[in-house]
Amino acid sequence: MKLVPDPVISREILKLASPAVAGLSAQMILTVVDAAMVGRLDEVALAAMGVGFLAVWVVTSFFSNLGVGTQTLVSRRQGEGNHVEAGVTLNNSLAVSLLIGVVLGFLGWHFSYEIAYPFASNAQVASEAADYLKWRFIGLPFFLVMVSYRGFFFGVGNTRIFMYSAIIINVLNIILNYLLIFGHAGFPRLELTGSAVATTIATFVGTAIFFLTSFNRAFRIGYRLFHRVKIKPAIIRNIFRISLPVSFQYLFTLLGFLFFLAIIGRFGTTEQAATQVVITAILIGFLPSQGFGIAAATLVGQNLGNGNTHNAERYGIESARLGFYFMFVVGIVFLVFPDAVLYIITNNKPVIETARAPLRIVGAVQAFYAVGIILASALQGAGATIFVMFTEIFLNWGIFIPLAYVFGVVLDGGMVGAWLSLPVYLVLYASIMVWRFKRGAWKRVRV
Repeated sequence: MKLVPDPVISREILKLASPAVAGLSAQMILTVVDAAMVGRLDEVALAAMGVGFLAVWVVTSFFSNLGVGTQTLVSRRQGEGNHVEAGVTLNNSLAVSLLIGVVLGFLGWHFSYEIAYPFASNAQVASEAADYLKWRFIGLPFFLVMVSYRGFFFGVGNTRIFMYSAIIINVLNIILNYLLIFGHAGFPRLELTGSAVATTIATFVGTAIFFLTSFNRAFRIGYRLFHRVKIKPAIIRNIFRISLPVSFQYLFTLLGFLFFLAIIGRFGTTEQAATQVVITAILIGFLPSQGFGIAAATLVGQNLGNGNTHNAERYGIESARLGFYFMFVVGIVFLVFPDAVLYIITNNKPVIETARAPLRIVGAVQAFYAVGIILASALQGAGATIFVMFTEIFLNWGIFIPLAYVFGVVLDGGMVGAWLSLPVYLVLYASIMVWRFKRGAWKRVRV
C-alpha cells in the first residue's frame, strides 16, 4: 500500500467526508462539553452518566443502524440513476423508524431503573442514571427519524445538510445544558437530568430541520419524497437485511463495553468515573473516523451502482489511508498531552490521575482503530454486513472482555491492566478488515 494519498480521489473523499467530519465533530464537542459540565458536579453524577450514556447507546446503536441500510440502498440507487426508488426507500425507512422509536421510547422510559441498576457501582449511581435515561428515551422517536433522514442524505452524497443541522443541534444543546444542569437564568437546576432534557429538546429541533429540508423542491420533486407514500415490504426487508447485522454488531459491542465498565466498577467509583472520561476521549477519535467511513460507504455504494468496481475499491482504500493519518495525529495528542485532554472533560484531580494511563493506551492504537472503522463502513456500504458483524462480536467477546478480566482481575493489574486488552482487540480488528476488503468478495453483493 502506497503512503502518499491519491490527490484526485482524496479530493472527492474529502468533499463528502469534510462536512460529515465537521458534523460528527460538532457531536463530539457536545459529548465533551456534556461530560465536562456533568464533570463539574460530582463523581456519582459522572459515573451515572457513564452508565446512562452507554445504556442509551446500546439501544440507539441497535436501531439507529436502520440508517446504514437506508444509506446502502439509497447510494446504490443513486449510482444506478434511479432517484425515485431512492425516495421511496426514505419514505419506508421513516415509517419504520417512527414506529420503533415510539414503542422503544415508552419501554425504556418505564424500565429505566431496571436498565441502569445492573451496571452501576451503587444504588445512588443507579438512581441518577435512571432519571437520565427517562428523558433520553423520550427523545428516541425523534432521534430515529433523524437517523433515517441522515441515511438518505448520506446515500445521495449530500453531507452538508447533516453538517449544518449538527452544528445547530449541538449549539442549542450546549446552551440548554448550561441553563438546565446548573440552573442559570431562572431555569431549574436539574444537574445530570438537565443534560438529558437538553439533548431531547435539541433532538426534536434536529428532526424538524431534516423534515423541512426534505420539502425543498430538489428533493420533493427530484426524489418524489412523500408522493403517494406506500409501504413496500420488499424495501423494508432489504433495509432490515442490511441493517440488522450492523445492529447486532453494535449491540454486542456496546454490551461488551458495559461489561467492561462493570469490570472496572470492581475497582471503585473513581475508576469507573475515569473510564467514562476515557470513553468520552475515545469518541473524539471515533466520530471523525466515522466521517471518513460515511464517505467510503457512500462512494463504494455509488460506484458499485454504476458498475465501476475498481473505483469502489480505490475509494475504500484511500478513505482508510486518510483516516489513518488523521487519527495518527489525534493519537500523538493523547500520548503527549493526556492531562490537557482530560481536563477538558473533568477538573476532578483524582479522576484525571486515574484516567491518564488508559488514555495513553488508547492514543497508541487510535490510528489502527480508524482503519478498522473505515474499511468496515466500506464493506457495509457494499452490503457485506454479516462478516463485519461476526468479526466484531468474536473479537469483543472472545478477546477484549476475557483479556480485560484476566489482566485486570485475575492478574491483579487493576484498571490499567484491564485497559491493556484494548490494543489487542483494535489491532486484530483493523488487520482483519484490511484482509477482507482486499479479497474483494464484497464487490459481488447485490442489494
